[in-house]
Amino acid sequence: MARMLADRPADPLTIGEISKALGHSHGAVQQAVTTLVRRGEADQLGAGKQFRANGKTAAAAQAAVISPPGTHSPRAQAAMARTTPPAATTPKQPGPIRRAGGQLYHPRELADLPDVEALNRLRDADVPVLLYGPPGTGKTSLVEAAFPDLITVAGDGDTTVGDLIGDYTLDDSGGYVWQYGPLVTAMTEGRALLIDDATLISPKVLASMYPAMDGRRQIQVKAHKGETVQAKQGFFVVAGHNPGVHGAVLTEALASRFSVQIQVGTDYDLALALKIDARVVRVARNLARQVELGELGWAPQLRELLSYQRTEAVLGTKAALGNLVGIAPLEDRDAVAAAVSKIAGVQQVAPLTLGRQLSASAAQQPPGSTSSAQRGRSR
Repeated sequence: MARMLADRPADPLTIGEISKALGHSHGAVQQAVTTLVRRGEADQLGAGKQFRANGKTAAAAQAAVISPPGTHSPRAQAAMARTTPPAATTPKQPGPIRRAGGQLYHPRELADLPDVEALNRLRDADVPVLLYGPPGTGKTSLVEAAFPDLITVAGDGDTTVGDLIGDYTLDDSGGYVWQYGPLVTAMTEGRALLIDDATLISPKVLASMYPAMDGRRQIQVKAHKGETVQAKQGFFVVAGHNPGVHGAVLTEALASRFSVQIQVGTDYDLALALKIDARVVRVARNLARQVELGELGWAPQLRELLSYQRTEAVLGTKAALGNLVGIAPLEDRDAVAAAVSKIAGVQQVAPLTLGRQLSASAAQQPPGSTSSAQRGRSR
């Protein structure tokens, strides 16, 4: 890989382009290019979706063992060969993976593999994946960590066919030009596509992408000369589904397009490893059990626990606990407040609320000081 980058020093290359040229899987290419970047032997550009050689890449290529193009089987054959790994093979558990936005993702186990590796194997085999679970459990984070070349569509009830495939837009001269949408871009560039909150999108809109996901791997763009767009190697679709969100409907047509469906929940052990207050993690665990039993509708997930940790660092424990109670749905808020009070040992935990207006003199005094009026009353 280092040799390939060094031979094309001016070209920014995506994971998909590199894997296609070398005949390696996306997962293998991702791990190799991440190693080069970590060693300072290649550069990661922009949002982290492209990579380019630097002054140290050529030297790295001399030290590396490079298999020339053609040595490996095509991606489809390699995927078939790896579908059932040898029993003696034990995948190496990777450490935290830095996502494009800079945040770290901590891989979890999936089918005796690191989850990012499992998703890359499914991509190699062209098996679409549906991730489902409560908001804040890390579905989007997992996909971003697995696929640096990812394109994301944030779905909602207003998403249209044009938002996926493309539409005419007004240019600077006042005329209309055709702008391709994220689905076509992912297809033509051989990239991964995440349809986040897919079940909030109208089924009629989602139907426009189904031909790209089956054996045809193509769509017809009726609004733009009726052209046919064929998906390139590497194109892959992942969808996210939040079952408890109002309006989210997983239709049979949508579910049938995803051969693999993976439930994603919060890893509370990871929360403890991230040094989140153990008492608050215990509260979240207990509330999650109540949700499983149908006694409650909401429990804090990893996103809320990380938010608690940040709020506590800035405003203190009392405010962070109050915020945790305040973000709970109104119908579950009393139960959450009771659980927090019992386990955290704090009485009368209430949502963060603005109090009375501070006087100018009181507002200027440092915390813990006493005003002259208060001193007068104390006498």
